[in-house]
Amino acid sequence: MLLKWPPVNVEKVTPLHRPFAERLKDIEPFRVVEVLDRAKQLQAQGRDIVHLEAGEPDFATAAPVISAGQASLGRGETYYSQAAGIPPLREAISRYYQQQYGLDIDPARIMVTPGASGALLLIAGLLVNPGDGMLMTDPGYPCNRHFLRLVEGEGQLVPVGPEDRYQLTAAKAEQHWQPNTIGVMVASPANPTGEILTRQELADLFQLCQQKNGELVVDEIYHGLTYGEKAPSILELTDQAFVINSFSKYFGMTGWRLGWLVAPEHAVASLEKLAQNLFISMSTMAQHAALACFEPETRSILDSRRDEFARRRDFLLPELRRLGFDIPHSPAGALYLYAGIKKFSTDSQQFCLDLLEQHGIAITPGADFGRHLANEHVRFAYTTSMDRLEEAVRRFDKIFS
Repeated sequence: MLLKWPPVNVEKVTPLHRPFAERLKDIEPFRVVEVLDRAKQLQAQGRDIVHLEAGEPDFATAAPVISAGQASLGRGETYYSQAAGIPPLREAISRYYQQQYGLDIDPARIMVTPGASGALLLIAGLLVNPGDGMLMTDPGYPCNRHFLRLVEGEGQLVPVGPEDRYQLTAAKAEQHWQPNTIGVMVASPANPTGEILTRQELADLFQLCQQKNGELVVDEIYHGLTYGEKAPSILELTDQAFVINSFSKYFGMTGWRLGWLVAPEHAVASLEKLAQNLFISMSTMAQHAALACFEPETRSILDSRRDEFARRRDFLLPELRRLGFDIPHSPAGALYLYAGIKKFSTDSQQFCLDLLEQHGIAITPGADFGRHLANEHVRFAYTTSMDRLEEAVRRFDKIFS
């Protein structure tokens, strides 16, 4: 006999829910995702939306990578892999560092992760005790501070501006170092500003961390997407820093969710222990697909896409300046233009909402990236085609003329 639920003799009551963890109050929404979701809703209603919000290359994953993934399925590569990643991929990443930077990185120091986010989570779990903090730029990638909060730490935001090229210098880091600071987390090229740390700036930051008995974490996920100058890697200077990278940006594998982490040798065993518990392993198919990223045919495709991103940046930057957006620097890398909007508004969230709802242009409010002058800034992602960028400029001309 089937039982009915709830039993007929149980009085209906309003369910009482225990409050969620306190940390949830400090973890803010990822606004760019909310903008993207709303933009897709409007598209589904038949609206023509120009997408300048998401940091996702608009090119599909390169054909050789897709073919490699399909071939891996055909071979039955559908089982768990090692928690640190399949050895052939770790070795391929090691060879990549040799080719790109002239570095001899032991594959044992390379951990494949479920996206760069997986690497961030491992680093937070490895380094941060409750109450610890790490210095990072404001503006900067928002999830960094939220990963620290997840392990009961804090992101210690340091205001930066065009006078610093939106980067955290050693002098500024020393000025903001607190008793509970355990290190510095920087990105080069950076999101949302596209700025690069020079070799000397990286060296100075590492020296400061050494003096303070702290750790240096460098997000290098936009390496490969630089225009006119190459971004140096902290690994060229030391083997005692932590480096995050990803197959999402230059390699164009966003939906495959694959990244990597290069760690000092003494940290590898502990990171593997964390990975075993947190992830078990990454997508085995995605790892075999990623092997094709390093083949000459694929690299040629990826480099041509980088050149197209440079062309888009070089079109959009002067057009936005002409329209009245304040962009005092010319970003050297990544996929973004971080622009001041004081001429138009002092409420970036409302400004972005109006552009989307009334004019079909989706961009990201500055509040996604921190607090420093956030209401005066927005981010443009030139991750859409030239004809769509031209359409955005036409719409802006009508709005602001």
